[in-house]
Amino acid sequence: MPEGTASLVALPRRAGIGLRHPHVPAFLEGERPDVAWVEVHSETYLVAGGPRLAALEAIRRDHALSCHGVGLSLGSAHGLDATHLANLRRLYDRLQPEQISDHLAWTGTDGAYLNDLLPLPLTAHTLDVVAANVAHAQDVLGRRLLVENPSLYMPLTLPPGVEAMPEPQFLAELAARTGCGLLLDVNNVAVCAHNLGFDAARYLADFPLAAVGEIHVAGHRREAFAPWVGPDARAGGVVLIDDHASRVSDGVWDLLAGVLARTGPLPVLVEWDMDLPPLDVLLGEAARAQSLLDAVHQFPHRGQVAHA
Repeated sequence: MPEGTASLVALPRRAGIGLRHPHVPAFLEGERPDVAWVEVHSETYLVAGGPRLAALEAIRRDHALSCHGVGLSLGSAHGLDATHLANLRRLYDRLQPEQISDHLAWTGTDGAYLNDLLPLPLTAHTLDVVAANVAHAQDVLGRRLLVENPSLYMPLTLPPGVEAMPEPQFLAELAARTGCGLLLDVNNVAVCAHNLGFDAARYLADFPLAAVGEIHVAGHRREAFAPWVGPDARAGGVVLIDDHASRVSDGVWDLLAGVLARTGPLPVLVEWDMDLPPLDVLLGEAARAQSLLDAVHQFPHRGQVAHA
């Protein structure tokens, strides 16, 4: 790994928000929002120049920055797209973000991009594939990458004789093997726990929190089961959709508080991507996250997880 990547936590250990286009003018004009850091989707800024990139560069001068990718396709059995990696490297060299991340997912194959974050079977073979891709990405990008846990809607069926790893174990081994960090999306944990029928608190008890460099929270929506999901009394006939289009639920806030009680303060991002509210609403959600961070800063848990 290159110099300057020894710490997993490069952002302020405070609340940040996802920066979306309708809110950009507020960061450039008048009394600017009081927020410690912002995060953008990397692929939105893969341009040579122009007003969009210029605005982000201006905001970046006053705010710490995280770049969150959605297109690396870390689960691709064909390896990573060299052109996409080169474009990301140019962007990151230009912006010098404190942190970069992408997803435990695949997004395309054989040159076709599917515009979605698709699930992976968490097998030993998949771990080999993802670890090779993460190591390659970090070498090309010259930075440590954080890998985010996915949101899932139904279990994957594996061939007879093929065993899946528990997701926390898979992510722990990925981090140990590659030196990458993890981005813990607490909303994704809540969504998966409901949809797949496991206990979110148990999952988080097993999660490798010492590898976490950033946390996400977001909203989700409830929908009646689609035909492809099928009935499941355990989930009450409802599927949770990770849509980032509403306030963070009380259940997700509770899970976040439990995580922070174990880790101490970490960078916490409020994501809101669809049906964007007025900026004041988003900042209010960030203020709630900050209140949880302030609480653990003042009263750290004795079992606090040590970070590299």
